[in-house]
Formats: sequence, C-alpha cells, structure tokens
Amino acid sequence: MRGGRSRLSRRTFLRATGAAGALAATSGLAGCTGFATTGGGGMVFLSTQFRPVNEAEAFRSTLAKTIDDVSYVTIEEGPFAGQVRSQVDAGATQMGLLGGLHGDLTPLADGHLEDVTDLLDELGDRGFPADYVDLARSGTDRVWYIPWADASYVLAAHADALEHLPPGADADSLTYDQFLDWAIAARRANGGRPMLGLPLGPEGLFHRFTQGYLLPSFTGGQITTFRSPEAVDAWEYLRELWANCNPASTTYDFMQEPLETGEVRMTWDHVVRLVEAPERDPENWRMLPAPRGEHGLGYMAVLAGLAIPKGSTDPELARATIRALTTPEAQLDVLRSNGFFPVVDTDIPDDLPPAIRLEADAVAKQKAADDAILSLPPVGLGEREGEVSKVFQDSFRAIVLGGADIRSTLDTQARVLQNVLSELNVPCWAPDPPADRCEVG
Repeated sequence: MRGGRSRLSRRTFLRATGAAGALAATSGLAGCTGFATTGGGGMVFLSTQFRPVNEAEAFRSTLAKTIDDVSYVTIEEGPFAGQVRSQVDAGATQMGLLGGLHGDLTPLADGHLEDVTDLLDELGDRGFPADYVDLARSGTDRVWYIPWADASYVLAAHADALEHLPPGADADSLTYDQFLDWAIAARRANGGRPMLGLPLGPEGLFHRFTQGYLLPSFTGGQITTFRSPEAVDAWEYLRELWANCNPASTTYDFMQEPLETGEVRMTWDHVVRLVEAPERDPENWRMLPAPRGEHGLGYMAVLAGLAIPKGSTDPELARATIRALTTPEAQLDVLRSNGFFPVVDTDIPDDLPPAIRLEADAVAKQKAADDAILSLPPVGLGEREGEVSKVFQDSFRAIVLGGADIRSTLDTQARVLQNVLSELNVPCWAPDPPADRCEVG
C-alpha cells in the first residue's frame, strides 16, 4: 500500500470515471478515438479498465514492476469493440494485448481474438475459478481470454445498525426477509429515521442490485424471468424496503459518503464505492454478503479478462504479460492499488487496508455460498447497455417511487427491453441460460 492509504479511495478519481477516456491518444494509434494517454512506449495494452487518471497511474506502476515494454492505454467500453474489430478486419492491428470486462471481450470471440486455450492450460495451477473459465470460453470449446481480476457488490453496516439485527439472524447469511426486518427495526430504534440508504443517485449503481441480486435471488434469472410472478414479488418486496430507506437515497451516488457522515448506517454498493467509510474506525464496521431469496444468493461478478487480438503486434510479449499479471504477487498489487480482487488461488494478506480486508471476506463468502447464483452485467450490448440499465431504473421509478401497477409496468418495460435485445440479436448472459437469442420472459 502506497503512502499508508489505498489509491482507490480517492473520491476525485471515482467521480472522474470515464472522463479520462475522452482524452486524445498520444500513442500514435492512427484513427483511434476515445483513448486516454498511454504513459510510455512499447507494446500497446488497450483496456477499458482503470480509466480514471489515478487508477490508470496506479496500474501502470504495477505493470512497470511486473514486465517491461508495455504501454497501458485506456478506452471507454462503448467504442472498444469497434476499435478492435476495425483494426483486425483491416489487417492493421496496432495493439498487442486487450483488457476488459467479460462483456467487453466475449463479443469479440467471433474471429477477432486469438485462442488462448493452451495458455490457460499452462497456467492451470494458478487456480482460476471454474465458473470464470467457463465464461472465458464464450459458449465454445476454446478459451478466448484469461481471467484477470474481479469485483463485486456487498452490504456494509456500522455497529449502530448491527445492534438491531433480528433475533437469531446471522449477519453473514441473511435472507431478504431478515434484511427487511433489520431495516425496519433500525428505523424504529432510530426514532423513525431510516438507517438504510441505497445508491439511487444519477451516478448510483442500484440498477445492478435489481439485475444481479434481487431478481436472481427471487426468480433465478434476470431477463428470461423479468415478467414472472416471482418478479412481481421481488418488486413488491422492494416497495417495502424503500419504505424503510432514507428518502435522500435518490441523491446518493457513492454510498461511502453518507456512511461517513452518519446520514445512513447500512447499505449495499460496489466495493470500490464503500472503501472510505471504514478507514477511520474499521472495528465498528462490517462488510457482509448479500441476502438470499427463494432461489438462492444472487450476486454480480464484475469479471475482467486479458485477451490477445488477432494480428497482435507482439503475441509473445502479450502472453508474457498475461503470465506476469496472473501471478499472486501482481494480483495482490492490483488489489492494493485498484481494489479489484485476485482470480488466482492466493491468501489475502493481513496488511491490506481495513476496508479491503473486510470486503474480501464478504466477497469470498458470496462466491462460496452453496446456493450462490452468479450474475453478470449485460453482455454484448456495447453502447446500448445504457438502454437496458434504463429499463431497470425506469421500473424502479414507476413501481417504487411512483406507485404504478407492477404487472402493467413490467409488461411495458419488457417490450422496451425486448426491442433492444432483438435489434442486437444477442444471447442472454448469466444467470439466464445462454440461448442464441435472448427472449424476455
């Protein structure tokens, strides 16, 4: 850890997410738009991850300690696939290595990526999770990227809220009913002022809660169960939860801020957006796995991978870089500096910042749950991913904030969702079955 604090806990670069991608390229990649500055020469490593300036510099520091002659260049998710396709199709690839989320990389497994099955076999003793290896196959019998790092979302609670847990409830194994009872008890004990807050602001990520946590736990799916009777139950539950939630939640983007001020004392958010709250008094904080519903514990994995584009400028250096970045040492350095967790088998050291240690424990418990249901952010939607997220956001506004009829709202939003998926003609993503064409159910 540099300077006694994790670099990922700087609000300035959290709020800058995406801004760096608008800078002009300085790497000499002709015709490429949306790249951030490279930070040096050498083989271009093009990535959608760690775009904010401080995140990029922190990762470049890790990269420099790990391997020579690699230049880290960032780009926003939207134009990423188009840049790779255009260069590969023109036979003029100008990058050597790619980094991105599963949803960024898997659409390129249609002839734009090198087969890295042999490299995965070589690295087999590093202990990549079987679920992640299956995802890297993208529905084929070959491997198109090597898992690199992951993140997730967890519950966070202060001791002030933990003392109101329902009798007999295990904080590390809550049901959704117990979570609701907890929010109710905390509100009542706090003079009617809710202790629960949620990231419902303009830049908040609460739509990931409905996509990856609530709906999979209640229905077993996300898209194919969007209109199911169980989905109606899930939205009815969310109405009850909202009644015990701080109404200022509609302004919260990063939950660590209202947690720090004491405005709320329990929440759910992305791990990167929770790190500052426990820094000053970690002994009074806990990070907890998400609750579970009738179908299990739905959780979302934000999985990043490393891929080699067809026509890579230096395929051997690209492979060497993948080998280097998947060592336990490099994986833990990324955890310290950028807050993404290892995907190889390694112990989490005790000298990590307190928040990251707490989060690592909660994330591990989510993954290890016997009834865990792995969910992913939308895959293969490119620049139209925002339209799908808006379906979930609009559903919340109508049903929960506006009191609209649940069934008719879901029917209306299902048509919007299906129009996007039909136009793109993409398969579904986890936890829904990978059918050739994703149909809203």
